[in-house]
Amino acid sequence: MPLTPTITTLGLDPSQRAHILNGNAFQQDAILSFAGWQYVVFYSPKPESPAHKVVYVNLARRKLPDGVWEQMIFEDYEQTADDGHNTVQMGICPGDGTIHLSYDHHCGGLKYRHSVKDLTRYPTVFAWDAKLFSATFDHLPGILRSDAPFACLTYPRFGFLGSDMFFSARDGQAGLGDDFLCIYRAATGSYEYVGKHLKGVKNNPYVHGLHWQSGKLHVTWVYRDFVYYEGWDTPNTSAHQHAGPNGPGNNYNIYYAYSEDSGQTWKNGKDETVANLKKGESILPHSLGIMAFEIPKASGLANQESQAVDCEGGVHVLNRQLVDGELVWTTFYRSPSGKGVSQQNFVNGKFAVPPGSWTKSKICPAPSSTRGCLATSREGDIYILLPEPATRTLKLFKSPKESDFLHFAEIWAGEGFLGEPLVDRQRLENDNVLSVFTLRVGVELSLERNVVVLDFVL
Repeated sequence: MPLTPTITTLGLDPSQRAHILNGNAFQQDAILSFAGWQYVVFYSPKPESPAHKVVYVNLARRKLPDGVWEQMIFEDYEQTADDGHNTVQMGICPGDGTIHLSYDHHCGGLKYRHSVKDLTRYPTVFAWDAKLFSATFDHLPGILRSDAPFACLTYPRFGFLGSDMFFSARDGQAGLGDDFLCIYRAATGSYEYVGKHLKGVKNNPYVHGLHWQSGKLHVTWVYRDFVYYEGWDTPNTSAHQHAGPNGPGNNYNIYYAYSEDSGQTWKNGKDETVANLKKGESILPHSLGIMAFEIPKASGLANQESQAVDCEGGVHVLNRQLVDGELVWTTFYRSPSGKGVSQQNFVNGKFAVPPGSWTKSKICPAPSSTRGCLATSREGDIYILLPEPATRTLKLFKSPKESDFLHFAEIWAGEGFLGEPLVDRQRLENDNVLSVFTLRVGVELSLERNVVVLDFVL
């Protein structure tokens, strides 16, 4: 039978802005499930706001599999910057059931708020209301503003870390910055600053994803070299905030590292320690063994496209590169390594992919710079959502585990979608249901568009 999604509309997207705020590849996460409920965070225009100049953060929840969506609106914070970097993202701490939100920054000060405890562990106890959340803070609870780089922040992300949760973001500007890491402890209800796990040297790392799986925290990234320009160090300058001289043409190589102690120490793909943050160290561009693939500048390599880690510890990256002059979407896969994983790689009595090794596979031509999304299912298959903005088409591809992720088949295509799709990774891994956060528009040209969730029962 053909694959057909159920589509649910959550709210109006601020479509009169020049830049898309809802649905960007670097949002980790905008859609997330936990303990049988699903949560979505997005911006929607303030009623009667001219040209959608003012928008509010909205947070919605529903009981899975198909409960009615409840919504809350944070009317105490007005977002006005017309900049696609100023997204909103969400984290859930499993240990104390808190929800954490970070929003509206591009090379600016932190904006952050959190919920009361147990909100996601006992959801039916709480009436869904913005009063459950703190005010907007300019620092993380437990960390002084002077003890962490909260002043020039971009690309915040949250993620599970066992019963705790991590927070990470870039400090600095395009081509000239570092990524830092903090841990939220459920036991104390406060954050600890760990350090800068990825440090740039006249460049900056652009992270595909930071994901915890089976006791390991995995990260992949590209570097972008810095091009100096007049006024680059002027305080409060906006010259660097869009492509300018430091655009994606300066991206190069794909790198990988992992941590087995919640980000305190980091190892390369050969299981060698490359940075101990407790000693003030960081992963540097020249750290040994971190490069997975050498891809030169001007090869079409995107920043922050997509990463997923499957249940066996295999690492998957979605990006693109030039092949014979054509830009092609490509997956990069690292087979799991460590104790007990070698038997998982035997197929018909021989190794299909040796443990800890990288392979890559072409999917299809990439018609634009709009980024896609990759996620893994309960069975270990990978699903890839690829947008084609010129035709407002969204396509879904599948690569089964049995193929060693070398073959891809298009299993669905739909018209009337814009933006970069995002996926509820937890629901796909737990329930084999693919929930997709994206923007829905008419096939004909239209200014109005909606924030929607597509549900595919696989």
